[in-house]
Amino acid sequence: QVLQAFEEIPLCSVLEQIKEKHNLEKVKKKLVRNAAFGNFFGVMALFQSGRLVKDRKALLESIQLLQQLACYQAHLRDLPCKTLIDITSEVPEAVFEDVLFGILQSDLASAFTSPENLHLLLVGMQKFPAVLKPGKLKKLFGSPTVVNEENIPRLVELLQSAAKSEKKDKKLPSVAFDLLQVSLKEGVFELFWKEGVENGLLKEKSGPVSYMCYRLLGSALPLLSLDQLQVVLKGKVMQHYGEHVVTTQLPDRFKFAPEMETYIDEFLKSCDDTERQLAVVIGFSTLTNQGYPVFSGSSRVVVHLQPAALQKYVAWLKDMFLKPDFDCCLDFSSNRQKQNQENANTAQYKINRLRKWIIHRLANIIESQAKKDESLVMDVSRFCFFHAFFTAKKKTPQIHEANVLPSEPIDEQARSVTENYFFGLLQNLNTLTVLGDTAKAAALREKHIHGVTADGKLWIFLLVQYANKLLSSGHVKAVKPFTEEQRDVWERTLQAVKNLQKKENKSGSAKVVAFQQLLLLMAIHLFKNPSETMDVLSDLLNCTEKAFSKEPENKKTDDAEPGWVEVMVEILLSLLAQPSLLLRRISKSVFVRICPNLTKRGLQLILDVLDPYEEQNEESAVVVMEESGKKVKSAQDADAEGSEGSSDEDTEEENDSGDEEKNEEVDDNFRSQLMNVLQAGNALVRGGDESDEELDDEAMMALDKNISALFAEQQKRIQAKKDEKGRMRKEKILRRDFKIKVLDLIEAFLVKQAENPLVFDVIEPLLRVIEQCMTSDSDKQEVDFLQKTANIFRNSLCRTKQYCKRVDALEKDLHDFVERLVKKACKHTHSSVALYYFSASLYLLKVLKGNTSDKSSVPTPLPEKQSDAIPQAAQLLSTGCLDVERVAVLYREALTQLFSKRKSALTSSMFFDLFKRFPV
Repeated sequence: QVLQAFEEIPLCSVLEQIKEKHNLEKVKKKLVRNAAFGNFFGVMALFQSGRLVKDRKALLESIQLLQQLACYQAHLRDLPCKTLIDITSEVPEAVFEDVLFGILQSDLASAFTSPENLHLLLVGMQKFPAVLKPGKLKKLFGSPTVVNEENIPRLVELLQSAAKSEKKDKKLPSVAFDLLQVSLKEGVFELFWKEGVENGLLKEKSGPVSYMCYRLLGSALPLLSLDQLQVVLKGKVMQHYGEHVVTTQLPDRFKFAPEMETYIDEFLKSCDDTERQLAVVIGFSTLTNQGYPVFSGSSRVVVHLQPAALQKYVAWLKDMFLKPDFDCCLDFSSNRQKQNQENANTAQYKINRLRKWIIHRLANIIESQAKKDESLVMDVSRFCFFHAFFTAKKKTPQIHEANVLPSEPIDEQARSVTENYFFGLLQNLNTLTVLGDTAKAAALREKHIHGVTADGKLWIFLLVQYANKLLSSGHVKAVKPFTEEQRDVWERTLQAVKNLQKKENKSGSAKVVAFQQLLLLMAIHLFKNPSETMDVLSDLLNCTEKAFSKEPENKKTDDAEPGWVEVMVEILLSLLAQPSLLLRRISKSVFVRICPNLTKRGLQLILDVLDPYEEQNEESAVVVMEESGKKVKSAQDADAEGSEGSSDEDTEEENDSGDEEKNEEVDDNFRSQLMNVLQAGNALVRGGDESDEELDDEAMMALDKNISALFAEQQKRIQAKKDEKGRMRKEKILRRDFKIKVLDLIEAFLVKQAENPLVFDVIEPLLRVIEQCMTSDSDKQEVDFLQKTANIFRNSLCRTKQYCKRVDALEKDLHDFVERLVKKACKHTHSSVALYYFSASLYLLKVLKGNTSDKSSVPTPLPEKQSDAIPQAAQLLSTGCLDVERVAVLYREALTQLFSKRKSALTSSMFFDLFKRFPV
């Protein structure tokens, strides 16, 4: 900084002072290290001042000092050489030729003796090509070029040395990258790659050297032509890299794959050449381990592909799916796979693995932010749908997907994988932003509308149309053909959707769109599980018809047939239990639309799922999971089985004593059976009988056989108990997971229908859940369930600014409710639970105070001047429907308990909240 600020200070005098202060010849042996670093940092300071390259004399002396410091490798390692190279790369060509070349000539001539000298030569060749011409290079070390057959062995040794010396840095040594660039400049890249890298560096089984080869491959991608890329991507380094990826699956092994993906990402981002982009992504996609590409099917690098390259890549993927060509693949097997090769049909095994990856890759392209258009999205969606559920009888140009027949039949396993990825693709389509550059598409994006095309059509509707076309075609057939009844339901669904679309054109209601999505999605599910979807779809069609019927529903008594809302709630609950994220999201979307029509009975169906104290009535306490008869039980069963099925360690420890008692009983029973077997075989000495008579061989064999059978039976009983315990644990996890999903419906109802009187029916069920979870030992899943319930109760109920404004008919019930809540808060032994009961009572106070009633007394009007001065006074004095005297008694008693009862669950913060919110 001083040298930068005061240019009048001569650099040479400063350098002389540094050398005098840290004289390497006169310094004591113990201080050599300090002196070496003193000189080095002095030169660094001169260089960083920016003035060194301008002062030729100081520059010359600094280079000489660095050369002298290079001898102190024990202390400075390669720092002087690196600094010398950095200074050389900064000087002008004229300075290098006139000043540095002479003094560096010996270093340049000995370029093949160390990686540092080689790096200096390579930097000079790239920086000063007019100085270091082939003729001058020949004078220096006898060869006009650096990379040639004669120098390859020595270059390999130097690169190996550089790789091992910089292994801790986990980066490509600079000398290696510069040598790569010089080989390209000299036009001998293929020689360098084949002989130097593949037949040289790779021969040494060393981690640092192998990683340097991989980094050379990644760094070379932006520098290579299309032909050179083909050489690299089909070579030994690629195969070696693939073997590394496969053999480093263990968590404690170093994985290079993320770094390679970074190289690919940077190349695709900087490259505008469609063909080179395509060559790289196809090259890595054809590096396969027994048919399965080692390149991740969910890699995000495709976002940088040009639209034309992406289109060609998708076409290549589809073609490889239909006609797998392993001749174009760089396929390999690990040593362990070669030893354990037990697949009878190896070719079919490879094909299935390749097809699985391709479908994953296609689905991920739609999910990614790649530059894609609607035609590409529809093309991939139709391809996945067709090969999941249909097969072509013969080639036909009428259906694009049936225009090319698979070279190898698509077996059941491949169809199952395709089916799963297709439904994942449906989920992505449902959340896909509108594509296109049209004004209409931009308008839809501004409205944050998802799952539609630029002309406003649902993606799933287009797929259903395509499916209907396939069903009507004679050239293709469904893998699971529809029965007449299923086809009838399919036709009814399409007609219902058309009717809804007419209503949408007239009203544009979001409710219409939600019902369309659900109908279309269930229609698609007919191809997956036709028998299980039939009943749900039939009920859904009836509900849809009633929901949009112009005729008002008759009021039903408690014993009457459930209304369409109750049936719809049951359907949505059954869909929530499905493992499909798309089904759950659309179910929630439909529920939000039917919330205004929700009845007390419909809400109770949802609350029954959460009720932890419901009687153990299996018939009334189950929620349909699938139409095949799979059930998810309600909260009471989960709690009843929790102590046996909990995965929490504390719970298991508490149950140890009970388990031990059971084991003791089992042991006694087993012991008695064993005694009987031994007695039957005369293997026990009876009381008073001291005979030494031994069993003969035949009796001993019979006894061994009986004992073996007894122990085998005992082992089966133990295993059966373990299996039962595991099954119960899994069932509990599923039930708890289902309840967590149902909470989403509760939250949606509270947010969308905050002014609905039915909100009051939600308070106690949520409190019961909170109380039950807080007062029992819980595993992580139950803790998550408790946290979500508490957050909904606190944020979506108690703290909401919207509440019911028509409680005249409920005034007395609400006051009773307040009293019940306050008394429960007082009686509780846990402050954390009491807080939620107390908060619920404050919410009801807010509701009562915010409502007006004819019975309520009108507050005394303030004088006009005072009213003008304090405009909020009337609002503060207003009590609405609140019976102040009654509630005052309740809270006075609670406050008295706080101060008089030693172990009261009430806290002072509860009353601070009360007085702050209701100061009257």
